[in-house]
Amino acid sequence: MKRFTLFAAVAALVFSSASAQEAKKDTTKQEGFIFTTVKELPITSIKNQNRAGTCWSYSAMAFLESELLRMGKGTYDFSEMHMIYNTYMDRAEAAIRTHGDVSFSQGGSFYDVIYGMKKFGLVPDSEMPAGAMYGDTLSNHTELSVVTDAMVNALSKSNLKKLQSTPQHTPVWKEALKGAFDAYLGRRPDKFTYKGKEYTPKTFFESTGLNPDDYISLTSYAHHPFYEQFVIEIQDNWRWAKSYNLPIDELMQVFDNSINKGYTIAWGSDVSEDGFTRDGIAVLPDVDKVQELSGSDMAHWLKLTPAQKNLTTKPQPQKWVTQEERQEAFDNWETTDDHGMLIYGIAKDQEGNEFYMVKNSWGKSGKYNGIWYASKPFVRYKTMNIVVNKNAIPKEIAKKLGIK
Repeated sequence: MKRFTLFAAVAALVFSSASAQEAKKDTTKQEGFIFTTVKELPITSIKNQNRAGTCWSYSAMAFLESELLRMGKGTYDFSEMHMIYNTYMDRAEAAIRTHGDVSFSQGGSFYDVIYGMKKFGLVPDSEMPAGAMYGDTLSNHTELSVVTDAMVNALSKSNLKKLQSTPQHTPVWKEALKGAFDAYLGRRPDKFTYKGKEYTPKTFFESTGLNPDDYISLTSYAHHPFYEQFVIEIQDNWRWAKSYNLPIDELMQVFDNSINKGYTIAWGSDVSEDGFTRDGIAVLPDVDKVQELSGSDMAHWLKLTPAQKNLTTKPQPQKWVTQEERQEAFDNWETTDDHGMLIYGIAKDQEGNEFYMVKNSWGKSGKYNGIWYASKPFVRYKTMNIVVNKNAIPKEIAKKLGIK
């Protein structure tokens, strides 16, 4: 009898321990983010910019493709490389004309695509795909940059008194640079056939019905007057495109109004913060409140890694920054112009916190297969600028900006 009782006690203990471990596992599983979609707009397939600093082209093309879905024009897949080639040529010219005062690099802005689709046109991705010239399906502009940066920088900062021209009166350096881009990016098509019809890049653009004048850039910084336009002082805004300046509360109204009315958003943001993870989450933890709720003393807290603090792995208190805090981060280089993406929806976590659904261009990486969830506090703090269809702006805000 005693032996049975002992056996039963041991069995109960083992069962209890196993149950506790299982419960612990379940709790751990439930501690992460659980998202419920509130509003989701249609998007095209997720691409991978790979080893190229060309998020501006990928995100802006994704934005235009979503616009065409909204317009009922069907699914398009535009070539990022065609726009990149043309933009690089223009940026090289700007660098050389200014003797290097305009930097030459892989970066760019949404405006490069808005401006570029009218000037250069658009082509299907099948006509000029990424990586085709070196036997790949993904971009790798590392070697291309070594070659072209050397050419442009050497020429723009040279002591030459005069640049050479061809018999057709065009700069020789342009022909040399085109040779490099032809080798690495592929030749730009003059004509092509799409769905049985012949187009040039410009007639293809015209056939889409897209109108560059429908798209405007918005930002929120206090060192310029609100409700006016100004040039955001960042290196990759080398075309000196202007953005309308809104107080941050009104800029956030544009985000929600745009998604709720069916318009996606080209989103430029700083992604260098720890809160922008590589696992599909972008949050702005209120570290002081999280530490307070953890019950940990400060000395112990400071020794923990961000992962141990669970700042980005489950819902936590977040900071709601002021206009002044946003401005300070821009002024002291804490907020930088890092990355372009596409916002296409709104979701809530299990505690009711709202997040924007973001299409990235890093392939199907992270926990959500290429989709990021960016909290409203993060977006409020780290947004550099957005591009939206002007019809996505609330009427009372559009009136203040003089937009009709």
